[in-house]
Amino acid sequence: MSELIKKQLNDSRAVMDRAIEHCESELLKIRAGKAMPSMLDGIFVDYYGAATPLANVGTVSTPDPRTITVQPWEKNMLVPIERAIQEANIGLNPQNDGLMIRLNVPPLTEERRRDLVKKVKEEAERGRITIRNIRKDANEKIKKLKSEGVSEDEIKAGEGEVQKLTDAYIVKVDKIAEIKEKDIMTV
Repeated sequence: MSELIKKQLNDSRAVMDRAIEHCESELLKIRAGKAMPSMLDGIFVDYYGAATPLANVGTVSTPDPRTITVQPWEKNMLVPIERAIQEANIGLNPQNDGLMIRLNVPPLTEERRRDLVKKVKEEAERGRITIRNIRKDANEKIKKLKSEGVSEDEIKAGEGEVQKLTDAYIVKVDKIAEIKEKDIMTV
């Protein structure tokens, strides 16, 4: 196989790795009924006029499986943190005790679990579509290598390798989604 095709395969593998990482991070945001600090990722607090990630203005921890606490580094940040959590509309109600903010994570109902599994399936499908789009781009780039002197057989072999890579990464997406579904459905 030509070096140009090998380079294209390596590039495609790197992009697919990033797609898997993105899929995993999106699935982490779907809560499974257990309190996790990552549930507050993506919440930004007004910190002296700058939108700052919540994790950068205080300590986020989980003292037990149903509670998240946010201990701000500056006491005057309690109200802005509380407001940011409410505005993020993540389904958690912040309780400010004057020292820290507590978030109680309610147990999931059966209906809510099914809704979350649907979200997982949608996210997994987005991951599979991304992987297939990467395959399409890789195949187009490999076909363009014909003008650089790569033989027809090598192009076919390269496309076959891209398909094997695609299949392997789609299996990875499916496994990640399956683990998340089990996590959500476990009471």
